[in-house]
Amino acid sequence: MKQLTSKDIIALGFMTFALFVGAGNIIFPPIVGLQSGENVWIAALGFLLTAVGLPVITVIALARVGGGIEALSSPIGKTAGLILAMICYLSVGPLFATPRTTTVSFELGIAPLLTDKESPWPLFIYSVVYFSFVTLVSLYPGKLLDSIGRVLAPLKIVSLAILGLAALLWPAGHHLPALNIYQNIPFSKGFVEGYLTMDTLGALVFGIIIVNAARSRGVSSPRLLTRYTIIAGLIAGIGLTLVYLSLFNLGSSSGSLVPDAANGAVILHAYIQQTFGDFGSLFLAVMIFIACMVTAIGLTCACAEFFSKLIPLSYRTLVFILSGFAMVISNLGLSHLIQFSVPVLTAIYPPCIALVVLSFTSRLWRSESRIMIPVMLVTSVVGILDGIKASVLSDFLPAWVGHLPGANQGLAWLPPALVVLALAAIVDRFMPLHREATKMS
Repeated sequence: MKQLTSKDIIALGFMTFALFVGAGNIIFPPIVGLQSGENVWIAALGFLLTAVGLPVITVIALARVGGGIEALSSPIGKTAGLILAMICYLSVGPLFATPRTTTVSFELGIAPLLTDKESPWPLFIYSVVYFSFVTLVSLYPGKLLDSIGRVLAPLKIVSLAILGLAALLWPAGHHLPALNIYQNIPFSKGFVEGYLTMDTLGALVFGIIIVNAARSRGVSSPRLLTRYTIIAGLIAGIGLTLVYLSLFNLGSSSGSLVPDAANGAVILHAYIQQTFGDFGSLFLAVMIFIACMVTAIGLTCACAEFFSKLIPLSYRTLVFILSGFAMVISNLGLSHLIQFSVPVLTAIYPPCIALVVLSFTSRLWRSESRIMIPVMLVTSVVGILDGIKASVLSDFLPAWVGHLPGANQGLAWLPPALVVLALAAIVDRFMPLHREATKMS
Protein backbone atom coordinates (compact mmCIF):
# COMPACT_ATOMS: atom_id res chain seq x y z
CA MET A 1 0.00 0.00 0.00
CA LYS A 2 1.55 3.28 -1.20
CA GLN A 3 2.13 5.93 1.47
CA LEU A 4 3.43 9.50 1.40
CA THR A 5 6.88 10.23 2.74
CA SER A 6 7.31 12.78 5.52
CA LYS A 7 8.60 15.28 2.96
CA ASP A 8 5.55 14.74 0.77
CA ILE A 9 3.21 15.21 3.73
CA ILE A 10 4.90 18.50 4.63
CA ALA A 11 4.80 19.56 0.97
CA LEU A 12 1.09 18.71 0.88
CA GLY A 13 0.52 20.85 3.98
CA PHE A 14 2.53 23.72 2.49
CA MET A 15 0.61 23.41 -0.76
CA THR A 16 -2.72 23.58 1.12
CA PHE A 17 -1.54 26.63 3.07
CA ALA A 18 -0.31 28.30 -0.12
CA LEU A 19 -3.62 27.65 -1.89
CA PHE A 20 -5.52 29.39 0.91
CA VAL A 21 -3.30 32.45 1.35
CA GLY A 22 -4.34 34.69 -1.48
CA ALA A 23 -5.54 38.23 -1.99
CA GLY A 24 -8.26 38.42 0.67
CA ASN A 25 -6.12 36.77 3.31
CA ILE A 26 -3.52 39.52 2.94
CA ILE A 27 -5.63 42.67 2.54
CA PHE A 28 -8.50 42.17 5.01
CA PRO A 29 -6.70 41.51 8.35
CA PRO A 30 -4.73 44.81 8.23
CA ILE A 31 -7.86 46.91 7.73
CA VAL A 32 -9.62 45.04 10.55
CA GLY A 33 -6.57 45.65 12.74
CA LEU A 34 -6.59 49.37 11.94
CA GLN A 35 -10.34 49.92 12.38
CA SER A 36 -10.78 47.81 15.54
CA GLY A 37 -8.20 49.81 17.50
CA GLU A 38 -8.03 48.77 21.14
CA ASN A 39 -10.43 45.88 20.46
CA VAL A 40 -8.22 44.35 17.80
CA TRP A 41 -7.77 40.96 19.46
CA ILE A 42 -11.48 40.54 20.18
CA ALA A 43 -12.21 41.25 16.52
CA ALA A 44 -9.35 38.96 15.56
CA LEU A 45 -10.89 36.08 17.50
CA GLY A 46 -14.14 36.39 15.55
CA PHE A 47 -12.22 36.71 12.30
CA LEU A 48 -10.15 33.60 13.03
CA LEU A 49 -13.29 31.53 13.58
CA THR A 50 -14.56 32.10 10.04
CA ALA A 51 -11.19 32.54 8.31
CA VAL A 52 -9.31 29.64 9.96
CA GLY A 53 -11.61 27.47 12.07
CA LEU A 54 -14.30 26.97 9.45
CA PRO A 55 -11.90 26.28 6.55
CA VAL A 56 -10.00 23.65 8.57
CA ILE A 57 -13.27 22.04 9.66
CA THR A 58 -14.42 22.12 6.03
CA VAL A 59 -11.27 20.34 4.84
CA ILE A 60 -11.80 17.68 7.52
CA ALA A 61 -15.47 17.30 6.53
CA LEU A 62 -14.52 16.88 2.88
CA ALA A 63 -11.83 14.35 3.78
CA ARG A 64 -14.45 12.26 5.59
CA VAL A 65 -16.61 12.05 2.44
CA GLY A 66 -13.83 11.70 -0.13
CA GLY A 67 -12.87 15.26 -0.97
CA GLY A 68 -15.79 16.70 -2.97
CA ILE A 69 -18.54 19.19 -2.19
CA GLU A 70 -20.97 17.03 -4.18
CA ALA A 71 -20.64 14.18 -1.67
CA LEU A 72 -20.87 16.58 1.28
CA SER A 73 -24.11 18.08 -0.01
CA SER A 74 -25.75 14.77 -1.01
CA PRO A 75 -28.32 14.87 1.86
CA ILE A 76 -29.99 17.98 0.39
CA GLY A 77 -30.54 16.29 -2.96
CA LYS A 78 -28.59 16.12 -6.19
CA THR A 79 -30.09 19.23 -7.81
CA ALA A 80 -29.79 21.48 -4.76
CA GLY A 81 -26.28 20.19 -4.09
CA LEU A 82 -25.26 20.86 -7.68
CA ILE A 83 -26.62 24.43 -7.53
CA LEU A 84 -24.75 25.08 -4.28
CA ALA A 85 -21.55 23.62 -5.72
CA MET A 86 -21.81 25.74 -8.87
CA ILE A 87 -22.35 28.92 -6.83
CA CYS A 88 -19.32 28.13 -4.66
CA TYR A 89 -17.07 27.29 -7.61
CA LEU A 90 -18.10 30.38 -9.59
CA SER A 91 -17.70 32.66 -6.55
CA VAL A 92 -14.22 31.48 -5.62
CA GLY A 93 -13.36 31.05 -9.28
CA PRO A 94 -13.86 33.40 -12.22
CA LEU A 95 -16.42 35.77 -10.66
CA PHE A 96 -14.68 37.06 -7.53
CA ALA A 97 -11.73 35.33 -5.88
CA THR A 98 -9.57 34.62 -8.93
CA PRO A 99 -9.93 38.13 -10.43
CA ARG A 100 -9.28 39.59 -6.97
CA THR A 101 -5.88 37.90 -6.83
CA THR A 102 -4.95 39.87 -9.94
CA THR A 103 -6.22 43.26 -8.78
CA VAL A 104 -4.63 42.97 -5.32
CA SER A 105 -1.22 42.00 -6.68
CA PHE A 106 -1.49 44.85 -9.19
CA GLU A 107 -2.57 47.43 -6.60
CA LEU A 108 0.28 46.52 -4.26
CA GLY A 109 3.05 45.85 -6.76
CA ILE A 110 2.48 47.89 -9.90
CA ALA A 111 0.03 50.73 -9.22
CA PRO A 112 2.32 52.63 -6.80
CA LEU A 113 4.94 52.86 -9.57
CA LEU A 114 2.58 54.43 -12.12
CA THR A 115 2.39 58.12 -12.92
CA ASP A 116 -1.01 57.86 -14.67
CA LYS A 117 -3.23 56.28 -12.03
CA GLU A 118 -6.39 56.53 -14.15
CA SER A 119 -5.27 54.68 -17.28
CA PRO A 120 -6.84 51.20 -17.64
CA TRP A 121 -4.01 49.87 -19.81
CA PRO A 122 -1.47 48.95 -17.11
CA LEU A 123 -3.99 46.71 -15.33
CA PHE A 124 -5.01 45.15 -18.63
CA ILE A 125 -1.42 44.38 -19.66
CA TYR A 126 -0.61 43.07 -16.19
CA SER A 127 -3.70 40.82 -16.15
CA VAL A 128 -2.73 39.32 -19.54
CA VAL A 129 0.76 38.44 -18.30
CA TYR A 130 -0.55 37.24 -14.94
CA PHE A 131 -3.16 34.89 -16.38
CA SER A 132 -0.70 33.58 -18.95
CA PHE A 133 1.36 32.21 -16.04
CA VAL A 134 -1.77 30.94 -14.28
CA THR A 135 -2.93 29.13 -17.41
CA LEU A 136 0.47 27.58 -18.07
CA VAL A 137 0.76 26.01 -14.62
CA SER A 138 -2.93 25.05 -14.41
CA LEU A 139 -2.65 22.95 -17.57
CA TYR A 140 -0.63 20.40 -15.58
CA PRO A 141 -2.62 19.74 -12.37
CA GLY A 142 -0.74 16.50 -11.64
CA LYS A 143 2.41 18.53 -10.97
CA LEU A 144 0.89 20.90 -8.40
CA LEU A 145 2.56 19.13 -5.47
CA ASP A 146 5.94 19.79 -7.10
CA SER A 147 5.31 23.26 -8.57
CA ILE A 148 3.43 24.67 -5.57
CA GLY A 149 4.22 22.42 -2.61
CA ARG A 150 7.99 22.34 -3.17
CA VAL A 151 8.73 25.63 -4.95
CA LEU A 152 6.13 28.41 -4.74
CA ALA A 153 4.74 27.58 -1.28
CA PRO A 154 8.10 27.79 0.54
CA LEU A 155 8.79 31.16 -1.16
CA LYS A 156 5.38 32.34 -0.07
CA ILE A 157 5.90 31.18 3.53
CA VAL A 158 9.34 32.81 3.83
CA SER A 159 8.02 36.10 2.43
CA LEU A 160 5.05 36.16 4.82
CA ALA A 161 7.30 35.25 7.75
CA ILE A 162 9.59 38.20 6.95
CA LEU A 163 6.60 40.55 6.77
CA GLY A 164 5.15 39.24 10.05
CA LEU A 165 8.46 39.55 11.93
CA ALA A 166 8.98 43.05 10.56
CA ALA A 167 5.57 44.16 11.83
CA LEU A 168 6.39 42.73 15.25
CA LEU A 169 9.90 44.18 15.54
CA TRP A 170 9.43 47.54 13.78
CA PRO A 171 5.92 48.93 14.29
CA ALA A 172 5.40 52.03 12.16
CA GLY A 173 3.01 53.90 14.43
CA HIS A 174 0.30 53.25 17.01
CA HIS A 175 -3.31 52.14 16.94
CA LEU A 176 -6.24 54.53 16.57
CA PRO A 177 -9.48 54.44 18.59
CA ALA A 178 -11.83 51.75 17.35
CA LEU A 179 -14.62 52.66 14.96
CA ASN A 180 -18.09 52.68 16.50
CA ILE A 181 -19.02 49.25 15.16
CA TYR A 182 -15.83 47.74 16.59
CA GLN A 183 -16.52 49.43 19.92
CA ASN A 184 -20.00 47.91 20.11
CA ILE A 185 -19.70 44.47 18.47
CA PRO A 186 -16.00 43.75 17.78
CA PHE A 187 -16.33 39.95 17.90
CA SER A 188 -19.30 39.57 15.55
CA LYS A 189 -17.95 42.26 13.20
CA GLY A 190 -14.68 40.34 12.98
CA PHE A 191 -16.66 37.11 12.48
CA VAL A 192 -18.49 38.54 9.46
CA GLU A 193 -15.33 40.18 8.06
CA GLY A 194 -13.82 36.69 7.94
CA TYR A 195 -16.34 35.86 5.21
CA LEU A 196 -14.47 38.15 2.84
CA THR A 197 -11.40 35.93 2.76
CA MET A 198 -13.60 33.29 1.06
CA ASP A 199 -11.55 30.62 2.86
CA THR A 200 -14.51 28.38 3.73
CA LEU A 201 -15.72 28.48 0.13
CA GLY A 202 -12.15 27.93 -0.95
CA ALA A 203 -11.92 24.89 1.30
CA LEU A 204 -15.03 23.43 -0.36
CA VAL A 205 -13.22 23.81 -3.68
CA PHE A 206 -9.67 22.88 -2.63
CA GLY A 207 -10.63 19.64 -0.88
CA ILE A 208 -10.56 17.65 -4.09
CA ILE A 209 -7.23 19.24 -5.14
CA ILE A 210 -5.60 18.11 -1.89
CA VAL A 211 -6.91 14.57 -2.34
CA ASN A 212 -5.82 14.45 -5.99
CA ALA A 213 -2.35 15.72 -5.08
CA ALA A 214 -1.97 12.76 -2.70
CA ARG A 215 -3.34 10.43 -5.37
CA SER A 216 -0.73 11.73 -7.81
CA ARG A 217 1.86 10.09 -5.55
CA GLY A 218 0.13 6.72 -5.88
CA VAL A 219 -1.91 6.82 -2.65
CA SER A 220 -5.22 5.02 -3.19
CA SER A 221 -6.35 3.99 0.31
CA PRO A 222 -9.41 6.05 1.37
CA ARG A 223 -8.22 5.90 4.98
CA LEU A 224 -4.79 7.30 4.10
CA LEU A 225 -6.24 9.95 1.80
CA THR A 226 -8.49 11.12 4.64
CA ARG A 227 -5.58 11.14 7.06
CA TYR A 228 -3.27 13.10 4.76
CA THR A 229 -5.98 15.61 3.90
CA ILE A 230 -6.69 16.28 7.58
CA ILE A 231 -2.98 16.72 8.33
CA ALA A 232 -2.64 19.11 5.39
CA GLY A 233 -5.66 21.08 6.64
CA LEU A 234 -4.20 21.38 10.14
CA ILE A 235 -0.82 22.55 8.81
CA ALA A 236 -2.61 25.15 6.70
CA GLY A 237 -4.69 26.24 9.71
CA ILE A 238 -1.60 26.84 11.84
CA GLY A 239 0.04 28.80 9.04
CA LEU A 240 -3.08 30.90 8.43
CA THR A 241 -3.39 31.75 12.12
CA LEU A 242 0.21 32.98 12.29
CA VAL A 243 -0.22 35.05 9.13
CA TYR A 244 -3.44 36.65 10.34
CA LEU A 245 -2.07 37.48 13.79
CA SER A 246 0.94 39.20 12.23
CA LEU A 247 -1.26 41.16 9.80
CA PHE A 248 -3.69 42.19 12.55
CA ASN A 249 -0.71 43.50 14.48
CA LEU A 250 0.63 45.30 11.40
CA GLY A 251 -2.71 47.00 10.74
CA SER A 252 -3.23 47.95 14.37
CA SER A 253 0.27 49.40 14.79
CA SER A 254 0.03 51.34 11.51
CA GLY A 255 -3.12 53.26 12.41
CA SER A 256 -1.42 56.62 12.75
CA LEU A 257 0.52 56.02 9.52
CA VAL A 258 -2.55 55.78 7.26
CA PRO A 259 -5.59 56.73 9.39
CA ASP A 260 -7.91 57.07 6.38
CA ALA A 261 -6.90 53.85 4.59
CA ALA A 262 -9.75 52.46 2.51
CA ASN A 263 -8.41 48.89 2.37
CA GLY A 264 -5.60 46.67 3.56
CA ALA A 265 -3.62 47.10 0.36
CA VAL A 266 -3.09 50.78 1.20
CA ILE A 267 -1.95 49.89 4.74
CA LEU A 268 0.51 47.25 3.57
CA HIS A 269 2.08 49.48 0.97
CA ALA A 270 2.38 52.41 3.40
CA TYR A 271 3.98 50.21 6.06
CA ILE A 272 6.49 48.62 3.70
CA GLN A 273 7.41 51.96 2.14
CA GLN A 274 7.84 53.54 5.58
CA THR A 275 9.90 50.66 6.99
CA PHE A 276 11.97 49.43 4.05
CA GLY A 277 11.72 52.11 1.37
CA ASP A 278 11.73 51.30 -2.34
CA PHE A 279 13.47 47.95 -1.82
CA GLY A 280 10.66 46.94 0.50
CA SER A 281 8.09 47.90 -2.11
CA LEU A 282 9.81 45.61 -4.61
CA PHE A 283 9.83 42.81 -2.03
CA LEU A 284 6.11 43.35 -1.35
CA ALA A 285 5.33 43.27 -5.08
CA VAL A 286 7.12 39.93 -5.52
CA MET A 287 5.58 38.43 -2.37
CA ILE A 288 2.03 39.41 -3.32
CA PHE A 289 2.56 38.24 -6.90
CA ILE A 290 3.59 34.76 -5.72
CA ALA A 291 0.91 34.58 -3.02
CA CYS A 292 -1.91 35.58 -5.31
CA MET A 293 -0.77 33.50 -8.27
CA VAL A 294 -0.62 30.28 -6.24
CA THR A 295 -4.22 30.78 -5.13
CA ALA A 296 -5.32 31.66 -8.67
CA ILE A 297 -3.72 28.47 -10.00
CA GLY A 298 -5.46 26.33 -7.39
CA LEU A 299 -8.84 27.92 -8.05
CA THR A 300 -8.48 27.59 -11.81
CA CYS A 301 -7.53 23.91 -11.54
CA ALA A 302 -10.41 23.15 -9.20
CA CYS A 303 -13.02 24.99 -11.28
CA ALA A 304 -11.83 23.46 -14.56
CA GLU A 305 -11.94 19.96 -13.08
CA PHE A 306 -15.41 20.51 -11.62
CA PHE A 307 -17.04 21.94 -14.75
CA SER A 308 -15.35 19.42 -17.05
CA LYS A 309 -17.62 16.81 -15.41
CA LEU A 310 -20.76 18.85 -16.12
CA ILE A 311 -20.30 20.21 -19.63
CA PRO A 312 -18.84 18.66 -22.81
CA LEU A 313 -15.58 20.59 -22.67
CA SER A 314 -12.16 19.25 -21.79
CA TYR A 315 -10.22 20.26 -18.70
CA ARG A 316 -7.64 22.12 -20.77
CA THR A 317 -10.26 24.03 -22.76
CA LEU A 318 -11.93 25.10 -19.54
CA VAL A 319 -8.61 26.31 -18.12
CA PHE A 320 -8.32 28.74 -21.03
CA ILE A 321 -11.98 29.82 -20.78
CA LEU A 322 -11.96 30.33 -17.00
CA SER A 323 -8.64 32.18 -17.05
CA GLY A 324 -9.81 34.44 -19.88
CA PHE A 325 -13.10 35.23 -18.14
CA ALA A 326 -11.37 35.97 -14.82
CA MET A 327 -8.92 38.23 -16.66
CA VAL A 328 -11.80 40.28 -18.07
CA ILE A 329 -13.52 40.56 -14.67
CA SER A 330 -10.25 41.58 -12.98
CA ASN A 331 -10.15 44.73 -15.09
CA LEU A 332 -13.11 46.11 -13.12
CA GLY A 333 -10.60 47.01 -10.40
CA LEU A 334 -10.25 46.06 -6.73
CA SER A 335 -12.83 48.43 -5.25
CA HIS A 336 -15.58 47.31 -7.62
CA LEU A 337 -14.78 43.63 -7.06
CA ILE A 338 -15.03 44.02 -3.29
CA GLN A 339 -18.25 46.00 -3.65
CA PHE A 340 -19.85 43.28 -5.80
CA SER A 341 -18.55 40.35 -3.76
CA VAL A 342 -19.73 41.43 -0.28
CA PRO A 343 -23.49 40.87 -0.90
CA VAL A 344 -22.88 37.53 -2.62
CA LEU A 345 -20.62 36.23 0.14
CA THR A 346 -23.01 37.46 2.82
CA ALA A 347 -25.78 35.47 1.12
CA ILE A 348 -23.98 32.17 0.50
CA TYR A 349 -21.84 31.82 3.63
CA PRO A 350 -24.69 30.90 6.06
CA PRO A 351 -25.89 27.81 4.14
CA CYS A 352 -22.28 26.72 3.57
CA ILE A 353 -21.53 27.03 7.29
CA ALA A 354 -24.68 25.04 8.09
CA LEU A 355 -23.72 22.35 5.56
CA VAL A 356 -20.23 21.88 6.99
CA VAL A 357 -21.24 21.91 10.66
CA LEU A 358 -24.20 19.58 10.20
CA SER A 359 -22.06 17.10 8.25
CA PHE A 360 -20.38 16.19 11.56
CA THR A 361 -23.73 15.35 13.18
CA SER A 362 -24.96 12.84 10.59
CA ARG A 363 -24.87 9.90 13.02
CA LEU A 364 -27.26 11.67 15.39
CA TRP A 365 -30.20 11.60 13.01
CA ARG A 366 -32.44 8.88 11.65
CA SER A 367 -32.67 10.77 8.35
CA GLU A 368 -29.95 13.33 7.64
CA SER A 369 -32.03 14.92 4.88
CA ARG A 370 -34.82 15.80 7.33
CA ILE A 371 -32.35 17.87 9.29
CA MET A 372 -30.18 19.37 6.59
CA ILE A 373 -32.82 20.42 4.05
CA PRO A 374 -34.90 22.72 6.33
CA VAL A 375 -31.82 24.20 8.02
CA MET A 376 -30.13 24.86 4.68
CA LEU A 377 -33.36 26.35 3.35
CA VAL A 378 -33.83 28.83 6.19
CA THR A 379 -30.16 29.85 6.23
CA SER A 380 -30.30 30.39 2.48
CA VAL A 381 -33.40 32.60 2.71
CA VAL A 382 -32.05 34.73 5.57
CA GLY A 383 -28.62 34.82 3.93
CA ILE A 384 -30.17 36.20 0.74
CA LEU A 385 -31.99 38.88 2.76
CA ASP A 386 -28.70 39.81 4.46
CA GLY A 387 -26.99 39.87 1.07
CA ILE A 388 -29.61 42.27 -0.30
CA LYS A 389 -29.21 44.42 2.81
CA ALA A 390 -25.47 44.68 2.09
CA SER A 391 -26.08 45.70 -1.54
CA VAL A 392 -27.38 48.78 -3.34
CA LEU A 393 -30.85 47.20 -3.23
CA SER A 394 -31.14 47.53 0.55
CA ASP A 395 -33.80 50.26 0.30
CA PHE A 396 -36.23 47.77 -1.25
CA LEU A 397 -36.23 45.52 1.82
CA PRO A 398 -39.05 45.84 4.38
CA ALA A 399 -38.10 47.41 7.70
CA TRP A 400 -38.62 44.20 9.71
CA VAL A 401 -35.57 42.60 8.07
CA GLY A 402 -33.32 44.99 9.97
CA HIS A 403 -34.98 44.03 13.27
CA LEU A 404 -34.42 40.28 13.04
CA PRO A 405 -32.55 38.82 16.04
CA GLY A 406 -28.83 39.09 15.38
CA ALA A 407 -29.30 41.44 12.40
CA ASN A 408 -27.14 44.18 13.92
CA GLN A 409 -24.31 41.66 14.30
CA GLY A 410 -24.65 40.31 10.77
CA LEU A 411 -25.81 36.96 12.19
CA ALA A 412 -29.55 37.12 11.47
CA TRP A 413 -29.37 33.60 10.02
CA LEU A 414 -28.19 31.95 13.25
CA PRO A 415 -31.31 32.16 15.52
CA PRO A 416 -33.76 30.82 12.88
CA ALA A 417 -31.24 28.11 11.96
CA LEU A 418 -31.09 26.91 15.58
CA VAL A 419 -34.90 27.01 15.92
CA VAL A 420 -35.41 25.04 12.70
CA LEU A 421 -32.70 22.59 13.74
CA ALA A 422 -34.49 21.91 17.04
CA LEU A 423 -37.86 21.42 15.31
CA ALA A 424 -36.34 19.20 12.62
CA ALA A 425 -34.64 17.09 15.28
CA ILE A 426 -37.98 16.52 17.01
CA VAL A 427 -39.66 15.58 13.75
CA ASP A 428 -36.77 13.27 12.87
CA ARG A 429 -37.04 11.53 16.23
CA PHE A 430 -40.74 10.76 16.03
CA MET A 431 -41.41 10.28 12.31
CA PRO A 432 -40.83 6.84 10.79
CA LEU A 433 -38.08 6.36 8.22
CA HIS A 434 -39.00 6.31 4.55
CA ARG A 435 -38.71 2.93 2.90
CA GLU A 436 -35.82 4.17 0.76
CA ALA A 437 -33.92 5.43 3.78
CA THR A 438 -34.47 2.10 5.53
CA LYS A 439 -33.06 0.21 2.56
CA MET A 440 -30.03 2.50 2.41
CA SER A 441 -29.25 1.98 6.07
